[in-house]
Amino acid sequence: QPVESGGGLVQAGGSLRLSCAASERVFSINGAAWYRQLPGKEREFVAVFASGGNIRYSDSVKGRFTISRDRVKNTVYLQMDNLTPEDTAVYYCRRVRIGSGELFWGQGTQVTVSS
Repeated sequence: QPVESGGGLVQAGGSLRLSCAASERVFSINGAAWYRQLPGKEREFVAVFASGGNIRYSDSVKGRFTISRDRVKNTVYLQMDNLTPEDTAVYYCRRVRIGSGELFWGQGTQVTVSS
């Protein structure tokens, strides 16, 4: 199971970095993604390592968030800069199981941005 960490409380304009660790024997580093669920809303896409090494971001975070990965640690990161209260959400990591391609979600980590 992927494990997220790094959430917390930050003031508007601040930064946080989320981490998503997973067993290298089970989960691929490719296809890793971040999603978030805002209060009262459905889970929404944030960023992904798409096929061919391409990176995609949602329009709402483009230019402020950066997804990266450490292949040695099999860990995916989400650097979040210039945070706003509208970024307050539970952030989820999604990883792909090697072989089956089945998607697995982490337990989520709360990010709260105060104004």
